[in-house]
Amino acid sequence: MLWITLIIPLDLKCSANATPEFEGRGGEQLANSIANLMQRAYHSSQAFDLKQLSILEGKQCWKLYIDILILESGGNLCDAVSLAVKGALFNTRIPLVKAVLMDGGNVDLQLSDDPYDSKLLDVGSAPLLVTLCKIGEKCVVDPSAEEESCSAVSLIVGVTGNPRHYSTEALDAVPEGGKCSTIAINGPGSVAQPTLKDAIKQGIIAAKSLDKALGHALLRERKENFGPKKQSYGFIK
Repeated sequence: MLWITLIIPLDLKCSANATPEFEGRGGEQLANSIANLMQRAYHSSQAFDLKQLSILEGKQCWKLYIDILILESGGNLCDAVSLAVKGALFNTRIPLVKAVLMDGGNVDLQLSDDPYDSKLLDVGSAPLLVTLCKIGEKCVVDPSAEEESCSAVSLIVGVTGNPRHYSTEALDAVPEGGKCSTIAINGPGSVAQPTLKDAIKQGIIAAKSLDKALGHALLRERKENFGPKKQSYGFIK
């Protein structure tokens, strides 16, 4: 099992049908690399509030499992995985649990029979990954597989999200996010310090734009799924 945090393990597999590079141990090594990167990104206290998974403080909590299977590789896998993880957590519902004090000071946990008696997770601050490939003296955002093959070194930046993009309510006292939670450099090449600083700034700008678009898309999908149902006609309903 590949861990994101102590509470959220991530099991990531790369299908050999996606690309011949995933055959044998190639896919396993890439999966481990992405999972470790996600672990570092979510390890920041500003990235994900683990208190919302607590059932009894200091004793019991919910444990979430995230399974990802990569069926196609068009480049930029780290970014795609981070989008999928945040979207999955956004739609995750945690059942409400009531704690009842029993004889002898024991606590009995009671789970509601109503499947709708649940709460949504607050994942607005969860990080997204942005990959920048250094080609020549410039860094390319959202590289394709061909562009990645032309790059000797790539920089992956994890940036916390903005909770305002994931809520329909006004959140005035909530931080706007945009903080760097992790940085990774892959490849045999090197990056000069000025280029590294510019790439990090470029990655944060791209992550903010991507986070805003993802938040709006997820809210729109939730509104369509849980809004007023459209009237159906005909004998097939």
